[in-house]
Amino acid sequence: MQLAPDRDTLDTKPFAKAFSTSLPLPAVLDPHFEEALRHVLDHPGSLVRPRLVFQMATAYGMNSAHAQDLAIALEYFHTASLLFDDLPCMDNAQERRGVPCAHLAFGEAGAILTALALINRAYALTWRAVSGAAHGVQPKALAYIEQCLGVEGVLNGQSLDLHYATLPHTRGVTESIARGKTVSMIRLTLVLPAILGVASAREIQLIERISMFWGLGYQIVDDLKDVLQGAEESGKTSARDVLLDRPNTAVVSGARGAVRRLKRYLRLGDGALENLLRLQPRLGFLGKLRSELEEELTRVTGDACVLAAGDAA
Repeated sequence: MQLAPDRDTLDTKPFAKAFSTSLPLPAVLDPHFEEALRHVLDHPGSLVRPRLVFQMATAYGMNSAHAQDLAIALEYFHTASLLFDDLPCMDNAQERRGVPCAHLAFGEAGAILTALALINRAYALTWRAVSGAAHGVQPKALAYIEQCLGVEGVLNGQSLDLHYATLPHTRGVTESIARGKTVSMIRLTLVLPAILGVASAREIQLIERISMFWGLGYQIVDDLKDVLQGAEESGKTSARDVLLDRPNTAVVSGARGAVRRLKRYLRLGDGALENLLRLQPRLGFLGKLRSELEEELTRVTGDACVLAAGDAA
């Protein structure tokens, strides 16, 4: 199924269908393995990331087939990282996307094999998408993928996260870990399509800044959910950061301090976004994403958001 290149459409259903079907399951597949894969493929989450990748890619001229490949590839990478995060040796989570974690339903081996299947398919889809880009940007795009997903990005951030108990529990250290784990994936979501679309150096610079501010913002919202919400509201195991001694801005700075920090990142991101839209008006849909981030903040924090806004004034 190929998605329509309407950059203003954020209908979830086509992306859910693409997420479910972009990893072919052969008839010879072990039934246990197939069941584990289906457990993950049938519960895709909010799908904000693939919708945004698709919008960015088509805004920069990528055809819809390649844009869809890239969108689903990056969501597969992200989902695989969650499967690893949830393992007993990592966060030992119980619930993800409103259902039992894969390692609980199918064992640790089943969860690991499922994550590896997603990563393998993600690379295949990514190479297919990159092949449609101008030859001059292909090496840069591939190097960027390695930087974000490799030892400079997500992997190092995850290792620091696991060893947070041995590090100073400061805002600086906490945000440094978030830059590796969370910002790296937001950078792939926003910057990679722009690289493949041969965006200007100034546009790339501004998108990098937006990725940094929004990535840190999303992590703060996630931290607040862990502190303020239960599993029924967040759709995943909550209150894990304190229990496992993991980085959490809301724990380090308090809920109101975390909200104030997020408000600051939104303001900084707004400046970069305003400059970007002057250069590339077709990216106007990013304004809606920014609004959704603030709306999510309000839903999560309630009165804490109001108090922080009063303190900032």
